[in-house]
Amino acid sequence: QVQLVESGGGLVQPGGSLRLSCAVSGSIFSIHVMSWYRQAPGKQRELVARITSHSTTYTESVKGRFTISRDGAKNTVYLQMNNLQTDDTAVYYCQAGLRLTMWDNPSDYWGQGTQVTVPS
Repeated sequence: QVQLVESGGGLVQPGGSLRLSCAVSGSIFSIHVMSWYRQAPGKQRELVARITSHSTTYTESVKGRFTISRDGAKNTVYLQMNNLQTDDTAVYYCQAGLRLTMWDNPSDYWGQGTQVTVPS
């Protein structure tokens, strides 16, 4: 059974940093994309950052502050978050597009979410 296990959330003061991790466990064939989303109270879930084998993308509000990276050998994606602001407060979710076997089409899997709180 495939699981995405996130860690690294918490409470941090404005201007501080956190590093989120998301590890994919279970038997898989390949991962073609990994992303971080976030959902603030009363708002829709939004894409924060995405990484593939040849590109990275960021939502405008985090450019220059957040960095997404991936360790292919560990099937793990990271989100380094610097200069955190109160608007970054949200539950952060990891998402992976992966194939279980070479015969499967890619499917999306999600982590359980990790809370990031930046108090005003």
